Amino acid sequence: MASKKVSQFSHLALNTTGSIPCALRGQAVLNTPYFNKGSAFPAHERRAFDLTGLLPQNVQTLEEQVRRAHDQYLSQANDLSRNTFLASLKEQNEVLYFKLLQDNLKAMFSVVYTPTEGDAIQNYSRLFRRPEGCFLNINDRERLSGDLAMWGEAEDIDYIVVTDGEEILGVGDQGVGGILISVAKLVLATLCAGVHPNRCLPVVLDCGTDNEDLLKDELYLGLREKRVRGKRYDEFVDSFVQAARDLYPLAYIHFEDFGLPNARRILDTYRPEMACFNDDVQGTGCVTLAAIMAGLHVSGQTLADVRMVVFGAGSAGVGIADQVRDAIAAEADISHDEASRQIWLIDRPGLLTSEVDVSDAQKPFAKDASDWARASGKTDLLSVVQAVHPNVLVGTSTVAGAFTREVVAEMARHTARPIILPLSNPTRLHEQTPEHLLQWTQGKALVATGSPFDPVKGPWGSSGQEVAIEVAECNNSVVFPGIALGCILSRSRLLTDKMLVAAVQAVAGMSPALRDPTAPLLPDVDDAVVRQVSLQVARGVIKAAVKEAVATEEGIPSDDERLEEWIRVQMWEPRYRDLQKVELEGAGRAARGELRKAGTVERRV
Repeated sequence: MASKKVSQFSHLALNTTGSIPCALRGQAVLNTPYFNKGSAFPAHERRAFDLTGLLPQNVQTLEEQVRRAHDQYLSQANDLSRNTFLASLKEQNEVLYFKLLQDNLKAMFSVVYTPTEGDAIQNYSRLFRRPEGCFLNINDRERLSGDLAMWGEAEDIDYIVVTDGEEILGVGDQGVGGILISVAKLVLATLCAGVHPNRCLPVVLDCGTDNEDLLKDELYLGLREKRVRGKRYDEFVDSFVQAARDLYPLAYIHFEDFGLPNARRILDTYRPEMACFNDDVQGTGCVTLAAIMAGLHVSGQTLADVRMVVFGAGSAGVGIADQVRDAIAAEADISHDEASRQIWLIDRPGLLTSEVDVSDAQKPFAKDASDWARASGKTDLLSVVQAVHPNVLVGTSTVAGAFTREVVAEMARHTARPIILPLSNPTRLHEQTPEHLLQWTQGKALVATGSPFDPVKGPWGSSGQEVAIEVAECNNSVVFPGIALGCILSRSRLLTDKMLVAAVQAVAGMSPALRDPTAPLLPDVDDAVVRQVSLQVARGVIKAAVKEAVATEEGIPSDDERLEEWIRVQMWEPRYRDLQKVELEGAGRAARGELRKAGTVERRV
């Protein structure tokens, strides 16, 4: 079997070198996804683990298995069927699943994640075959700690992704089907950053649903009742957080796709107490800020020059505004209040002003109504662009086509290289297509989108020759996996603002546009690139954690070269490792095949 080069850090608990203890025999080995090698079991392991009569005789390589699995994948009728095939493969052979994805990441990304994962979530109860993850029911709050305890001992879980399923991937309230977004985020963390898949736990908090279609569906698997809100909801969330911290003190907690009224509030509640993260708020803000910083480099400007309009002031839009404000304040050495004056938020009522009912998160960006009345008085997008002359326009509204030709032309009249980021997902909800944005600005717009688009060809530039401009995808997957890896490896007590800034700087520093202005503003989601990006993000996060004295792991190297090796040796890779035969008596949970498997240990309360 292939093995990693021996490292000075091979002794670390999370290293991925050496053999794996296995106390199972026969069919039990084949039924355990992280032990199973299928047709790739070598002859000596077939004999040692009683597999000789359970497998066909030819011993194949992982690469041969990938070719067969890829053919099977391509034979599926549509992307939703391909998504289901991949989910089934994951439950059979973990290494093969991740290797297939890793070798075809760019082609399969939209199937394993957005937009196809949104379709899978909408159809969760109808496609259901086998449960994956932890399902916590608000009506069984007294059982929560025991149910969560079934997933391991204190040292077994590094990373928890939890959702309540209220605001999923542009498809809204999907109730218990939200478990699949927790699963998908953890898959991306493994693919993009080498987070160990057996040390991850996807969780859904089933608080009911306000989706009438689900409430009427007899096959719906979640609570068929209206969403619980208010005090009872808050107590349930708190019970989960406290139980998770008690049972799995090493775990970093990632909140995902909570509804607007709760996402920011929950993050603000727990962020001062523990290492936690909300990808919709912080991840989107970080990757967008990285794209803006790269765009400013191309246009010869700095963060102090930013005048940004955000169209769509939900959790993502406000999260972006927060990250940009904090960065402006740091670079220009001004207060957050002063930096907020360079940012305008527009939502359903129009521009957010002091006359509009705004949330606590939106309030710092609300403009004085009397001042605005003197400046313009109109609060629609075009009027705001005409009044403030932004050089950055961000869309998180899910209003398709909102960036009209008139809006874009008005923006381009006042800035040489407008940075325009239509980020809404899925593709049909984009505020505008890159093709139109580039056509309407004669190729001058610096564009990044929320979904992948093909390069746009046109007679851009003074030569008049046709040039293809590559469009960056503003994909959180270049940021959140590396942040998670950095927090996990440093065992950080908190995820601080400076750690997030370090992550942004790492991504912006790897922008292809820094070398070629026709290249994308952000690195691509491609395995050859994204793992290196995640390593750099993790390195920056860890260094910031050490500097801020929130890292608790001992022996973290101080110089960059050794730190990178220290990180790399702990990044999981999809490759078969030798199985070491051990006896069942006295074997650990991993050797008994009990990691990530509910119901195999006694409950602890």
